[in-house]
Amino acid sequence: MIKNLTNVRGIQCWGAHSGVKSLRRDLALIYSEKPAAAAAVFTQNQVVAAPIVVSKEQIANGQAQAIVINAGNANACTGEEGLKGARAMVKAAAKAWKIDPSDVLVASTGIIGEPFPTETIVKGIEEHAPKVASKSSAGSFCANAILTTDTFAKEGFVEFSLDDCEVNMAGIAKGSGMIHPNMATMLAFLVTDAAIDHQLLQSTLKELCDDSFNMITVDGDTSTNDMVAILANGMAGNDCIDSKNHPDYPEFRKRMGEMMKHLARLIVSDGEGASKFVEYRVSGLESKAEARKLARSMAASSLVKTAMFGRDPNWGRLICAAGNADVPFDYTQANLYLGDAETLVKVLEAGVPQSYQKNSMKKLLRGSHIRVHLVAGKGPEEATAWGSDLTTDYVLFNSVYTT
Repeated sequence: MIKNLTNVRGIQCWGAHSGVKSLRRDLALIYSEKPAAAAAVFTQNQVVAAPIVVSKEQIANGQAQAIVINAGNANACTGEEGLKGARAMVKAAAKAWKIDPSDVLVASTGIIGEPFPTETIVKGIEEHAPKVASKSSAGSFCANAILTTDTFAKEGFVEFSLDDCEVNMAGIAKGSGMIHPNMATMLAFLVTDAAIDHQLLQSTLKELCDDSFNMITVDGDTSTNDMVAILANGMAGNDCIDSKNHPDYPEFRKRMGEMMKHLARLIVSDGEGASKFVEYRVSGLESKAEARKLARSMAASSLVKTAMFGRDPNWGRLICAAGNADVPFDYTQANLYLGDAETLVKVLEAGVPQSYQKNSMKKLLRGSHIRVHLVAGKGPEEATAWGSDLTTDYVLFNSVYTT
């Protein structure tokens, strides 16, 4: 069986049906046998769900031992009762596992504005928290329990060496719609048995989000519940990574970044109604921030997305989106390539349109994986964004989401 969260030392999981959703698992439980260094980043939406408010309070000390997630109800726009519900989740989990309540993080996903079923979820925690286990099936149950409109569970696992110690890292994520840069309606949870200072872990998580979860878009909407969190319990036994100058930090950062990009790409590949996964690479910029903005501008354009859906090589939309990125961009200095996962065709060179076979290009754009590469200048920086196409299925699905 594929390795998952439970293959990280000291991590136990469970995923169960508590009754919030009619048929699917809707309660995910992640527990560390010992308190862990913890870090998290949250939505930038000004409307913030109750579990985000509570978890921001909980993460302040840089330590956590458990994460509890419910699906089926976002606990957003639920007022004081919603806050009471999120805190009841904390209390129930702490009591069930006999741990400090300050060491419990909570998250929710689902429909916004519905009364939060506190009693149902608390009963679910009380019943299922004792079932957490280190067997692989428990990790799979957990990954499936956080899903909403997703069509598949999003998981990742990697093992590597630090200080002559074998280190494990795993992650799960959910997200399909309401996905846009600067976090979106997505949740991601990583666990590792590496030892690392919690402040360094926090700064690393924030930096790596800028090249992973903040570089994806499906529909241009950010959410109220976005959260990425990581627990590092130190049970691998490596020398604690306490600064960016530590010899093991580059490897840890590299592996964590790979994991986050892997999960981010899985989210885009499961975009609601999507038929294509589109990679937008931008190079030749003077700064990383400019490269990110330009790549994200192309990925977020509705006109670009519809062209991708229609297999239309209308590359002018890409150049137009690049010009809307609010960064210095001279199309007369740009080269643009468009194609599938295997073949890229130059359609613009130094601002001059290039001849190509449109029928051949349309065949390339039939693929499920499309690539765009814009060489915007001669600068040293580049960035990559990932997005999906915008389909009629997306419109139909979201027109009846609550009914």
